[in-house]
Amino acid sequence: MKLGIVGLPNVGKSTLFNAITNAGAESANYPFCTIDPNVGMVAVPDARLDKLSEMYNPKKTTPAVIEFVDIAGLVKGASKGEGLGNKFLSNIRMTDAIVHVVRCFDDENVIHVEGGADPIRDIEIIDLELVMADVEMVERRIDKVQKAAKGDKKFLREAEIFQGLLAWLNDGNAARGYDCDDDTKAVIATSDLLTLKPVIYAANLDEEGFANPEGTAYYRQVAERAGAEGAQVIPVCAKLEAEIAELEGEEKAMFLEDLGVSESGLDRLVKASYTLLGLISYLTSGEDECRAWTITRGTKAPQAAGKIHSDFERGFIRAEVIAYDDLMQVGTMAAAREKGMIRSEGKEYVVKDGDIILFRFNV
Repeated sequence: MKLGIVGLPNVGKSTLFNAITNAGAESANYPFCTIDPNVGMVAVPDARLDKLSEMYNPKKTTPAVIEFVDIAGLVKGASKGEGLGNKFLSNIRMTDAIVHVVRCFDDENVIHVEGGADPIRDIEIIDLELVMADVEMVERRIDKVQKAAKGDKKFLREAEIFQGLLAWLNDGNAARGYDCDDDTKAVIATSDLLTLKPVIYAANLDEEGFANPEGTAYYRQVAERAGAEGAQVIPVCAKLEAEIAELEGEEKAMFLEDLGVSESGLDRLVKASYTLLGLISYLTSGEDECRAWTITRGTKAPQAAGKIHSDFERGFIRAEVIAYDDLMQVGTMAAAREKGMIRSEGKEYVVKDGDIILFRFNV
């Protein structure tokens, strides 16, 4: 899973990215310091995996991961080539979802390309650039299918669908808000539209605002906007997150407690990103490795097994499954087996979040 971190220049994207990945992306106080997208792999926090590792003391523990891409700042006119223009937009097309960082603090020492903080204005600038880029793509798609329809009338319906979508986009609306039936959605989904991608807003606050987001007018504006779109908003303080990222264990917990929060903004962002795309984790455990495996919600057992190795799916016999909470209730796999709590599931079993699974296969 790949998520693109986007926003206007100097809203805190690279600082946030550094905190997430410790990848060292330059975060200078001027536009376009991030010329090429920086990529980092981020572990998905999972207390269940931590507990299994305590139980088994394995040689290796492997969490589920998300790939974050820090993409250069966008400015007005990017869809027409301004700033880094189409280079920026092509980088977004390669992601599964968008984390839109919005500046929600005033600081005269940090340059703002639009003159000062205004979260809704900033959101609308980027939204409009993404919509305009999609308009161009839809226009090309219509032209293509209209030409194809001259030889095959079946393409007429596709042209009609995209003409309806084009009218919607031309009114400044995102494609994900287009009201249509499932068949039409399926056709639109075949296009690589930027505004079809799901969005999480990362409201970048100062320290005072992070301690009480709801009491911050800027944050409330973003939250209201996100609610109207059916999107999520996560409060973060990029500056604080960079400090938190340097801490571990008890020291990190004490720092968060002093801030009055239970988990960092980054942990919340990673979890929200993971669920945004309908993903879950199942777990495997043993002395060699304890691991969380990422699958789409609704995946059946053979396909889940295929995440480990294609042979597991091809030669699938059965899955031996116990829910994490059930294992914790009895304490050990041996006790769970004695009590008959480990189930044998076949090819139609839909894997659930937190299932601990041993796959049986024969190739």
